[in-house]
Amino acid sequence: MKTALITGIAGQDGSFLAESLLEAGYRVFGFVLEGLPLGNVEKLRDRISIVYGDMADFPSVAEAVEKSMPDEVYNLAAMSFVADSWKDPAGAAKCNAIGPLNLLEALRRIKPSARLFQASSCEIFGRAESCPQSESTPFHPVTPYGIAKLYAQLMVENYRRSYGMFACSGIFFNHESERRGPQFVTRKITVAAARIRAGLQDCLELGNLSSKRDWGYAPDYVRAAVMMLSADSPRDYVISSGRASSVREFAEAAFSAAGFSLAWDGEGVNEKGIDMKTGRVIVRVNPEFFRPTEISSYLGDSSRIERELGWRRSVSFEEMVRIMTEFDMREVGAL
Repeated sequence: MKTALITGIAGQDGSFLAESLLEAGYRVFGFVLEGLPLGNVEKLRDRISIVYGDMADFPSVAEAVEKSMPDEVYNLAAMSFVADSWKDPAGAAKCNAIGPLNLLEALRRIKPSARLFQASSCEIFGRAESCPQSESTPFHPVTPYGIAKLYAQLMVENYRRSYGMFACSGIFFNHESERRGPQFVTRKITVAAARIRAGLQDCLELGNLSSKRDWGYAPDYVRAAVMMLSADSPRDYVISSGRASSVREFAEAAFSAAGFSLAWDGEGVNEKGIDMKTGRVIVRVNPEFFRPTEISSYLGDSSRIERELGWRRSVSFEEMVRIMTEFDMREVGAL
């Protein structure tokens, strides 16, 4: 029986991964920040072993490795909301940069044979020089989050080359699900569409409607991580849907799934989304939600992992948005 240690197990990706590995017969340990609710994995509490600690604290990371002695490690722990990194750049550095370094060093000292997956991010590309972005695209992060993630990815590469460790980074582009936190724009949209359908909310306020992201479904991306640690050799891969959609398009798909038909009026901060059936404004732009440094578009090229490992996404953009919206409609009694 293989043993896996998952940091950030209570989050979106961690919970999907835990379920997948348990189904495959793994023994699963989860590394959780003290006091953090188990959230998405509460229902798995009797099937997993929880180790409490702090990724920024080396002794607690080392203790987690000693207790689990894992065959595979999936580092999904991070300050995951990019906007928060502007409010607390030091916190982003501790969790997203120093945390992975602590894990690498703990594995090197205690269990160097373990295979490590590091969750990297498309934010490392920042103002990319080319589109789509692939493994060969130069890095140019422009957020504290992206800078910290790049540090972690470079350290993974360094430990791989210097110590011969099986350590690799999956450069995740945006991936969503019904387990995404409500602070993320995608879930904010689907929750609002459901609540407006149920008569619990009048209007949704969003930032830059033209901002585009490459959005995929989280379980597909978790599957890619498992495939990477099952490969013959460690290599970094871009994991993406290969399609860029705007916030406006995401809103259209979510409200459509909730039974609305949106029409758009105005431009920029004056743009409004109007329900074509009632003429009521249900989407407005709020300039306060614009980021200090706004990247207009990310688009990933996953041809390498498709070619070398056979990974393919299984859920389309429209299907993903429908799954999320219908989940939130059930939550508020609108379905």
